Amino acid sequence: MLKKIWSYISFKKQPEFGQEDKSYLRMMHGINRISILMFIVGIIVVLLKILK
Repeated sequence: MLKKIWSYISFKKQPEFGQEDKSYLRMMHGINRISILMFIVGIIVVLLKILK
């Protein structure tokens, strides 16, 4: 599961089901990547504050 999340965050090309250009879908995936990264950073900050 972590390997799949890492490949998603690191912008590795995912297999596509259609050849159509769906820019809204790419933008949605970009926003999802940003939100995942922000969540991970938030978890790290909380853990650092707890461990201090």
